[in-house]
Amino acid sequence: MKILVIEDEATLAQSIGAYLSDENYLCEFAGTFREAMDKIDVFDYDCIVLDLMLPGGDGLKILEEIKKENKQDGVIIISAKNSLEDKIKGLKIGADDYLTKPFHLSELAVRIYSIIRRKQFGNVNIIEQNELKINLPGKTVTVNDQPVSLTRKEFDLLLYFISNKNKVISKSALAEHLSGEIADMFDNYDFVYVHIKNLKKKLQEAGCDKYLKTLYGSGYKWEI
Repeated sequence: MKILVIEDEATLAQSIGAYLSDENYLCEFAGTFREAMDKIDVFDYDCIVLDLMLPGGDGLKILEEIKKENKQDGVIIISAKNSLEDKIKGLKIGADDYLTKPFHLSELAVRIYSIIRRKQFGNVNIIEQNELKINLPGKTVTVNDQPVSLTRKEFDLLLYFISNKNKVISKSALAEHLSGEIADMFDNYDFVYVHIKNLKKKLQEAGCDKYLKTLYGSGYKWEI
């Protein structure tokens, strides 16, 4: 799952990034209004942590742009402003949640999880598809009630495919999801193929049906 942290306080941004990385999120950062706008114009995120007071502009204008472009990124506003007016305005524009600084990083992580679960998985904690069962809070996978050991990347890929079921996903989109903005620096996407190959092998050896299809020349599709 990919998170964009828009925060000009470097220490806070680093703390958020370190904590969320330990929770298996891939984090990118923007410290100014312009940098944030450039990133949301190019990339999609599972959730955006948005500070309202930024060098060069107002965070609410970033939120307005996200909604104007009809992007589906979840948004949590974080701000030192303890103003009811700012909170109401942000939620009316389309923010999913609001946290006032200072806050506990564990609370931020829980709220991010809740937004992603609601947007992608219909607010459930357990995803079931026939013999396959995924426990979202526990980050565990079973096939026919037998545990399947997946790496962090493999688990993230599995969720990404299921949340985009019956859609063709290109290698470049998968590379961006797994590696963020640095995906453009790779000469090829062989690392994507390796992760998918290992995911397929583990699921099939556990007795899972072949839901993950390779569409040569197009990409991959989780087919139901």
